[in-house]
Amino acid sequence: MRVFANPVGPGSLWFDNLATADGTPVAYDPQAREFLPMPPFCANREVIGCNWIAPEHGAFCRSCAMTALAPDPSVPNAMPNWAQTEAAKRWTLDNLGRWHWFRPEDPGTRPVFHMLAEGPTPVLMGHVGGVVTISVAEADPVLRATRRQALDEPYRTMVGHMRHEISHMLWWRLSLREDFLDAFRAVFGDERADYQAALQQHYYNGPPPDWPQRFLTTYASAHPHEDWAETAAHLLHLTDIADSFVATGMSSPQLPGPGWDPYAEPDAERLIHAAASIAVGVNNVNRAMGLSDLYPFVLSDAARRKLAFVHDWLRRGAQGR
Repeated sequence: MRVFANPVGPGSLWFDNLATADGTPVAYDPQAREFLPMPPFCANREVIGCNWIAPEHGAFCRSCAMTALAPDPSVPNAMPNWAQTEAAKRWTLDNLGRWHWFRPEDPGTRPVFHMLAEGPTPVLMGHVGGVVTISVAEADPVLRATRRQALDEPYRTMVGHMRHEISHMLWWRLSLREDFLDAFRAVFGDERADYQAALQQHYYNGPPPDWPQRFLTTYASAHPHEDWAETAAHLLHLTDIADSFVATGMSSPQLPGPGWDPYAEPDAERLIHAAASIAVGVNNVNRAMGLSDLYPFVLSDAARRKLAFVHDWLRRGAQGR
């Protein structure tokens, strides 16, 4: 994620800022990719702290307009959890916008979001026919850590959930193209295999013994749909790690050169190598503070080939160029 210029004075702004250091209200324009100091602001600005520009006064921004179902405000902590969930959505949508997904120039279907609070029973997150369902309760760090440990996962965040579930929607969009499915099946396998049976098998027996050589995560081994979603999410992780590293002015001998733009990089191998090298370095910095690794994954040759495949298709953009 880039670091943005202050439109009313010196200094910088970060993606989630609602105001400058001197208190001037600002909002992010996702089309121009810059901050503006004037309304119209999103109608959700005072409700959940949305900091995006709206098309007109009283309207929702591009991101909030995609949310068809909001959580029940009577559920404890639903509103602050929803605010954090929408922030993760804005981050992910802006990442994908660098490749022209879901922007005005994208002629295809936008995702529709159902943001649900949890009562006595958990909300099953997922995607069906363009509708992405997200449990806002996962914004709670204690709940999220509890589920991460129960599922023996090395990583679980709201941005990660957004990237994974939106990746299912991206697959659905791409599957409408005649030239995608055969290419996908050659790399990931046949997604027509029984999905529910595959998940039951995964949760009952666990991943295959050789999963680290074939998949990025244990969950990716469950079914080609999950392999795609995990791989696409990881491509977004790695690309944005590299982009955020460059944006803050840090340098590394592993970077291709000055002024490098990871989102504009056509060579998947170069992007993956640079991003993975950055992640290893930051992992070491995190350990100095007793923190978990930023990117606790190992990229096998098979995983790199899958990442390159996803990079090729997502970087073509929504118009498939």
